Amino acid sequence: MSNIPWQDKPENSNEVIWRYSNNPIINRYAIPTSNSIFNSAVVPFKDGFAGVFRCDNKAVQMNIFAGFSKNGVDWDINHEPIVMQAGNTEMIESDYKYDPRVVFIEDRYWITWCNGYNGPTIGIGYTFDFKEFFQCENAFLPFNRNGVLFPQKINGKYAMLSRPSDNGHTPFGDIYISYSPDMKYWGEHRCVMKATPFEESAWQCTKIGAGPIPILTDEGWLMLYHGVINTCNGFRYAMGAAILEVDTPENVKYRTQPYLLGPAVDYEQVGDVPNVVFPCAALHDIEEDKLAIYYGAADTVVAMAFGKLSEVIQYTKDNSL
Repeated sequence: MSNIPWQDKPENSNEVIWRYSNNPIINRYAIPTSNSIFNSAVVPFKDGFAGVFRCDNKAVQMNIFAGFSKNGVDWDINHEPIVMQAGNTEMIESDYKYDPRVVFIEDRYWITWCNGYNGPTIGIGYTFDFKEFFQCENAFLPFNRNGVLFPQKINGKYAMLSRPSDNGHTPFGDIYISYSPDMKYWGEHRCVMKATPFEESAWQCTKIGAGPIPILTDEGWLMLYHGVINTCNGFRYAMGAAILEVDTPENVKYRTQPYLLGPAVDYEQVGDVPNVVFPCAALHDIEEDKLAIYYGAADTVVAMAFGKLSEVIQYTKDNSL
């Protein structure tokens, strides 16, 4: 891609990832019913971009909405939530939908989200045009969160990262990978990464979860992820990176000991849930060496950050556990 959003690193910064100076890009009241808009997913679409956005309403009911943008920064989000038609199943049940991810695979855009079906599990759907949406079978039994598809088949099968959880705020969580021949039946569940011991890397010692769609690089799959520490003031979410083997992504080559981006400015530290940086989408241009990351801030707004793809990879290798 040559038209991804971009802002050069500030001259006085020595960070690998830097924030967009006009953050947040989407405020909590961007549509009439919303209490908050955050943890949302963006992909290239036609001559611009499309996205699926988590918009909690003023009753704090969680749902997902489609949106469009010419430049990836200024967004027009539909005022009504996505309505699903039957995909590979006749069962369409959702008590809630939140934290979507979106990826183009083969001939359509696949969407995963945390789907309320007797507790949280991973919902799957697809669209060709971001106007009509089709819901498929849930991928896993409850309870599960953070379902993230790989952008291509691996050894002939679809692959998805997830984090088995509980029915509450989940004071634990590791990243697993599962495989499917048809986006309906999932198995071959393998552990990818666990939360770290406190003394080794405290920011990710409570739980971890996959973030944006993994990016295929010469070093392997670059996976941005969130890590959580349980502090005396509650959970604190930050972003790290890992590099997974290409054909066996359950094998981790490198994993950052320090975080790449943690809550440090007002819109990340103050909101409905303070101290949250939660990445859900990333656009990249390998030729231009650009990486644009969309993340939820304080469970309230959507923000952006940028980095050089090569520098993120090198930093992950040089600062690996």
